Amino acid sequence: MPRDGHPLKPPDMSFLVGKLIFVWIVMLLFPVILSSLVYEKQQKLRAIMKMHALGDIAYWIISYCYFLLISLIYMLLLVIFGSFVGIKLFASNSYVLQFIIYFTYMNLQISSAFLMTSYFTTVTTATVTGYLYIIGSGFVGEYLFKPFVEDTSVSRSLITLMEFFPPFSLYHIIYELSPPPATGFYSDFSGVQLGDLSNPENGILVLVIIMVLEWATFLFLTLYFDEFGCLQNRMRSRQALQRPSIHPQQSEASIEIDRTDIMREREIVDRFLQQPDSSYSIIIDNIRKVYPPKDGNAEKVAVKGVSFAIQRGQCFGLLGSNGAGKTSLISMLTGFTKPTSGTAYIDGLDIRMDMSKIYTRIGVCPQFDLLWETLTGREHLMFYGRLKRLNGAALVEAAEQSLKVLRIFEGGVADTFVSQYSGGMKRRPSVAISLIGDPKVVYLDEPSSGLDPASRNALWNAVKFAKKDRAIILTTHSMEEAEALCDRIGISAYGRLRCTGTSKELKAKYGGTFVFTVTAAAGEDEAVEQLVRSISPTAKRTYHIAGTQKFEMPKQGVKISEVFRAMEQAKGSLNIVAWGLVDTTLEDVFIKVAKESEKCPD
Repeated sequence: MPRDGHPLKPPDMSFLVGKLIFVWIVMLLFPVILSSLVYEKQQKLRAIMKMHALGDIAYWIISYCYFLLISLIYMLLLVIFGSFVGIKLFASNSYVLQFIIYFTYMNLQISSAFLMTSYFTTVTTATVTGYLYIIGSGFVGEYLFKPFVEDTSVSRSLITLMEFFPPFSLYHIIYELSPPPATGFYSDFSGVQLGDLSNPENGILVLVIIMVLEWATFLFLTLYFDEFGCLQNRMRSRQALQRPSIHPQQSEASIEIDRTDIMREREIVDRFLQQPDSSYSIIIDNIRKVYPPKDGNAEKVAVKGVSFAIQRGQCFGLLGSNGAGKTSLISMLTGFTKPTSGTAYIDGLDIRMDMSKIYTRIGVCPQFDLLWETLTGREHLMFYGRLKRLNGAALVEAAEQSLKVLRIFEGGVADTFVSQYSGGMKRRPSVAISLIGDPKVVYLDEPSSGLDPASRNALWNAVKFAKKDRAIILTTHSMEEAEALCDRIGISAYGRLRCTGTSKELKAKYGGTFVFTVTAAAGEDEAVEQLVRSISPTAKRTYHIAGTQKFEMPKQGVKISEVFRAMEQAKGSLNIVAWGLVDTTLEDVFIKVAKESEKCPD
């Protein structure tokens, strides 16, 4: 009890903490929002969501609502806690007024984070910048802005201009809602009520108006910058529409002009352009991708006028060495990059103009796993199933079926966080995501990389079952996988499609030889070579190391029975350890086409 007999006023805890701490606490969600958005950008999660039919506007609305809900819960708990412990910043002011102010500022903070997302590509940079931003702006507000506010000689217009910097607006709000410093630890501050909102002395109404204007402006700029790249690409696409299409027959005086299978593909494409055929799910029309010069290097032509067609119910295997243009082609077909010229039609829709509609009809398994580390395999399938407009029992059934078919169901793996999956294990949900929701076209970019034999076999069975009513483009370096899954195979090199056909057709066309392998004792290499020449005078030695030699023997003029007879007779005079005669493999075809392409890369 004080000496005058009156009870002490309740203590003001905010007097001890200071205004700067509350500014930092309110702004604490800013770097969290920023880093979360940049994480999805860095990991290309937003790109894969877009490929599975999540539109740009829908993405921003969902993200905005999520962060707004988190922000409101955060501020609600802060106000409740502050009122409970006697912080008059929260306890003495009108709760309706506080809701209006904090609701407005949280929306401004979210829109600010959205706008800054376009300037960052890594989570680390965004996080560090976000925390430096709130710490630095807090100090600037305390030691620069605060003296201006307290100085009555400073023009109100200057104060208003400074308040267009969002942290200054927040600092001024905290300043006006806090007890004056002169009241000390025991304050009789009665707070600011809703009726004081329009009081020109505190300027709160002006602050709210400024924040609302910035909120709307930042959202507009976010959408503008987000769509700016797309608009540029659309303009380039329209310019490409005005250019005359250059067909391979006219521009390619190279290896492709003699390939009847490539010419046949071109004819199918031309026939489709004149009279669309619904039996073809994918039509690629002379598509070309050129990357502009960078860091002093010349422009890079990744895809050079590729044309081919894929029917529904068919799996097309796209083979090629690293740098052959496979991933660049897939990137264009999925809308990840725009073609420099030419186009493709997916289920009758043009990738230049109708990509938003195409996304609802395709499934994509990228070369690298694009998954959330904090979600389980089942949650991934449920999420992407909803994007493909599945819901209720149909969604649950589709997810469970995918888990079983690709063996994600075993050992509780389906309900384990993806961060705990091995590299090969992550491929399974990636493939399952591409097949869920009954897409009409599926792109599988090296889907079996890192898988064990049992899991690879399960994946193959899933792909064989899935291709019955859809078109699939599969890229792989496994010749065994290509032969097991693909109805037709195309081999690309130096950005061009060099040949197409079934595995048997390619072997017959490019593999008119037997591969004859002989391993003999040291010092008998010349004798073995003479033996092979006696069987096939035109045989060509392709390999020779440590007593083992490989020869290519033309099939014409060579009888298998004669080879066996000659080798049996030779065992008496030569020390032959082992020998074998095999037909040409798809791998031999691949190597031969690649070597032939080196002679004429363009």
